[in-house]
Amino acid sequence: MNIYIGNLDYGITESDLSKTFGEFGTVSKSNVIIDKFTGRSKGFGFVEMPNSAEANEAIAKLNESDLNGRKIRVNEAKPREDRPASRPRY
Repeated sequence: MNIYIGNLDYGITESDLSKTFGEFGTVSKSNVIIDKFTGRSKGFGFVEMPNSAEANEAIAKLNESDLNGRKIRVNEAKPREDRPASRPRY
């Protein structure tokens, strides 16, 4: 299951996410989204957990919990929607 984590502290690393979610089961992948222009975290990320029961427990226990002084939002990630191409600027 792919899990979305929002309102992350900008100092959180992929290793921090793996460790936090690893307390509930196996984490196959973690990813903190980085702004390509600034190189800084955008404040959200994703964790993949292959076992749905473990993933659901992590979501239930970690949603609205404190991580590095911030109340994080945790839920099942929705599939990415196709976004329209940027409009040209004139």
